Amino acid sequence: QVQLVESGGGLVQPGGSLRLSCAASGIIFSIQTIYWYRQAPGKQRDFVALIAPGNYGTTSYADSVKGRFTISRDNAKKTVYLQMNNLEPEDTAVYYCHVFETWGQGTQVTVSS
Repeated sequence: QVQLVESGGGLVQPGGSLRLSCAASGIIFSIQTIYWYRQAPGKQRDFVALIAPGNYGTTSYADSVKGRFTISRDNAKKTVYLQMNNLEPEDTAVYYCHVFETWGQGTQVTVSS
């Protein structure tokens, strides 16, 4: 079965940075597109970023995070990362890794002074 385990969330001040990780198992990781989503209390789960397989490493981002977040992957470690810089209070949410209709447990990111 597919299993995704997120880590790296926490409490940071506005303008700070966090690096989230998602470790995968049960899939051929290197050929899959991997996604990050986030969900704030009382709101829907929204797309944040994706990274496609292949040599080009095509990425895509939500407009709200462009220029601040960077998604990357390490196929040898079967892990995808989300580097989040210049964090804003509006980024506060539970962040989820997603692939093969499977979701991780989520990791809480709180941005507050």
